[in-house]
Amino acid sequence: MDGLTVTTAKDLLTTGKTFSEMSNKRIHPESGDSSVKSFKDTLSEAVGKVNEMQKDADIKMQKLAAGESSNISEVMVAAEKADIALKLMMSVRNKVIDAYQEIMKMQV
Repeated sequence: MDGLTVTTAKDLLTTGKTFSEMSNKRIHPESGDSSVKSFKDTLSEAVGKVNEMQKDADIKMQKLAAGESSNISEVMVAAEKADIALKLMMSVRNKVIDAYQEIMKMQV
């Protein structure tokens, strides 16, 4: 049976996969296919990358302030990359929250 059922909703929650991934014949929640990333894994990886960019920019700023580095442009580029990545992550977060709120407003 196609469509969202109680069983498929439970599988969606436990696996973190999208409905289209679950309905794809190649991917089943029982198969344990590790080559396909779940939304949770993708999101965690993105947050980790943003965190690393923030740490890298912070280290470069500290080195510049301590006089260990004199390349101001490199520090500014790293800081701007980290800032843009953080803004993008926050925008995606806001869109996910908006989508969740819209789903919760739907009548069953």
